[in-house]
Amino acid sequence: MKVLHQDTRTNEIKLRPETIDDLWHMSNLLDESDLVYASTYRRKEDKGDKLRPERTEKIRMRLGIRVKKVEFHESEDRLRLLGEIESGPQDVGQHHTLMIGVGDDITIVKTEWKQAYLERIKRAVEASEKPSIVFVAIEDTEAVIAMAREYGFKESATITRNPEGKMYESKSNEEAYLDEVVDKVVPIVNGEPLVILGPGFTKESLAHRIREKHPDLQSEIILLSTGQAGMAGVHEAMKRGLGGKAVENSRVARETRLVEQLFSEIGSDGLFAYGMQSVRTAAEAGAVKTLLVLDEKVRTDEADTMLRLVENSRGEFVIISSLHEAGRRLESLGGIAAILRYPIA
Repeated sequence: MKVLHQDTRTNEIKLRPETIDDLWHMSNLLDESDLVYASTYRRKEDKGDKLRPERTEKIRMRLGIRVKKVEFHESEDRLRLLGEIESGPQDVGQHHTLMIGVGDDITIVKTEWKQAYLERIKRAVEASEKPSIVFVAIEDTEAVIAMAREYGFKESATITRNPEGKMYESKSNEEAYLDEVVDKVVPIVNGEPLVILGPGFTKESLAHRIREKHPDLQSEIILLSTGQAGMAGVHEAMKRGLGGKAVENSRVARETRLVEQLFSEIGSDGLFAYGMQSVRTAAEAGAVKTLLVLDEKVRTDEADTMLRLVENSRGEFVIISSLHEAGRRLESLGGIAAILRYPIA
């Protein structure tokens, strides 16, 4: 994410999303009634015979719409903003949908920029400087390739091995299976950390095959043994810790560690609070060391007040994505929880 312009007098910030993660961040920044400016296409206004309107060509124009609904479409790599046109060369008052993609500049005007939103922008800017993580969860008959993104995990491909098949005649079936996985994963890695995991020894064979076929690959390769393959194995690895500096510094890994720490405190009846009222009591007492808030809960005025209380007492707050396993576990506690400095009544 790039911050192109900020004006505290008009409460407007101009941003440029550089990744799909940035579009997800933006979907969490926008509220109903925000005013958003962006370039878009709309049909040229027909000023001819209104009884017999003709379909005109679409032209590019800059519109400002008052947001009514925000939709993040991960599969389409687009952010859809639905609302009414409030500013532009034509059709003021009519409905329009802005389609925001990677590289599209967007100006957001709010009545007030809450601290949590400014923190999210800062987080998105910092995340753009860190590598993503590519996972291959592999066993004898199936390999799943996935990427850790800011909003969770995105499966990229699934490769299935058919031991009885005749599609590979020039090599052994295992070699062909590994080569297919290598051909799928190497273009995705592109210098980013690669975690190969799963039960058995197929992961070692894959790592050897990658190094053999691509000796110049500039990626850290980390091997992990897990009890499961597939996405279940990825989630198992995240809970245990992955190893490797770049991997452990990723946002998803940090969120997972903090939620694991929280549940560890709960399991040992230690330093924790969860639920809005209990966390608020702890925050007012200055006892919160780390506040964990689900991204879906951070928009509320009560959550914003809590964030300010925690900051004033020199605690930290972390916004947890609702789209990966750590977020779902936090949601089971009401979407807000805290790791405490000391116990409170």
